[in-house]
Amino acid sequence: MSTIDYDKNKVILVICDGLGDRPSLDDKTPLQAADTHNIDEISKAGINGLMDVISPGIVPGSDTAHLAIFGYDPYKYYPGRGVFEALGADMALNKGDVAFRANFATVDEKMRVIDRRAGRKGGKELAEALNGLEIDGVKVSLKNTTEHRCAVVMEGKTENLSKYVSDVDTHEAGGIVKKCVPLNEGEGEKKTAKIVNEFVRLSYEILNGHPENEERRRKGELPANIILLRGAGSYEEVPSLKARFGFSAACVAGASLYKGVAKYLGMDVIPIEGGTGRANTNLTNKAEATLHALKAHDFVFLHVKATDSMGHDGDFEGKRDMISRIDKELVARIKDADAYIVITADHSTPVSIKRHSSDPVPLVIKGVGVRKDRVNKFDEFSAASGGLGRIRGIDLMPILSDFMGYYKMYGT
Repeated sequence: MSTIDYDKNKVILVICDGLGDRPSLDDKTPLQAADTHNIDEISKAGINGLMDVISPGIVPGSDTAHLAIFGYDPYKYYPGRGVFEALGADMALNKGDVAFRANFATVDEKMRVIDRRAGRKGGKELAEALNGLEIDGVKVSLKNTTEHRCAVVMEGKTENLSKYVSDVDTHEAGGIVKKCVPLNEGEGEKKTAKIVNEFVRLSYEILNGHPENEERRRKGELPANIILLRGAGSYEEVPSLKARFGFSAACVAGASLYKGVAKYLGMDVIPIEGGTGRANTNLTNKAEATLHALKAHDFVFLHVKATDSMGHDGDFEGKRDMISRIDKELVARIKDADAYIVITADHSTPVSIKRHSSDPVPLVIKGVGVRKDRVNKFDEFSAASGGLGRIRGIDLMPILSDFMGYYKMYGT
C-alpha cells in the first residue's frame, strides 16, 4: 500500500520584545493607542489569547523567555545569558569558556554608577582597547554589539573557570560597582571572580582617559568609562529545534541576544541590511528577509527589539509609534504569506515601571484550521477573551507543531 506524503505547513513567528504593557496615558497601553490596522486584521482572522511566558507571576528575562517560547524549559536548558550574547556576536565559544553579558557604563571617580548604559552609546574603538587582555593566563575577548551592549568571553582552554560567579552590574543607577564573588567554594569560581574584578578595574583604568571619552566629555556626553559584567554562562550542547520538532528554522533579528538564542537552538541566522536592533532598524528589509527565508525554511522567527527599549526608557509615545511602524512597515508585508502568522511578545515592559513585569502577553495565531474567535483587536485586554485562553510559553511550540503537521501523538 502506498503512503500519502501530505504537505507540511510553515510558520512566521513575530516576537515584539517587551510589547506588553499596563494602562498609563489616557488609561491605554501603547499597544491599544497604536495604529495596528494590519495586526488587527490578523486578530479578526485568527485565534487569540494570553501567554504567561515562563509561568504566572514569574518575571521573564528575554533569554529565558525565548527558550520557553521555542519549547525549551528554561529551568533545564538555560546556559546563562552570556552564552547567547557571545554566540550572537559571532564570538568563538567552546566548552570550558565562560561568557558574560556586559554594558559600557558611566561611573564617577568613586565607582558610583551614573548611567548603566552610558547614554545607550558604546564604541568600537573603546571595545578594541579592551579586547584580547590577558589576566592570570586567561585571554579575555570583548565585542561591542548593539548600542552600549557587549559580549565578553574568558577562554578556559587550560584554566579551570566557572560560571558560578556574581554580577558586577548594580542593575540600577546610583549604586557602587559591585565586587564579583564566587557563588560556590570551588577554585574555578574563585579564579573566575578574581579575573572578573581585575578586568573591571582595568576597563576603568583604560577607558576613563581614552581619547574617545575625552571627546564625549567635551560634547557634554556621558563617557563610556567602565564595563559592567553580568549573566555568566558556559556553553553546553542542546538538541536542535530540527531534532526535537522535525522542521527547519531561521532567525531574522538585529540584536545579538536573539541571534545567539537562535544559533544555540540550531536555527540559521539570516543577515539583514539595516537590521540594527534599535529604533532605526529597517523593518521593511526584515519583512523581505523573512519572506525570502520562508522559501528554504519551515519556521521563521522574526524579532523586533525597540519596543522593549522604549518600555525601559518610560517612553509611551515612542513605544506606541514603534508599534505603529511595525504594523505598517513589517506586518503589512508578511500578513498574507502562505504560512501561519503568529504575533506575540517575550514579556511585558510597562513604561510606568521601566522594567520587565510578569504581566501575560497577547498572542494571536492566524492560519488554516484555527478556531477563529470573536476578538477583533490585538491588545492585552481584547486577547484575554480569545479562544486560546491563557497558556504558558512552553505550550506554544507544540501547538504550532501540530498546525504545521509535525505533531507527536501521546499514546495510541
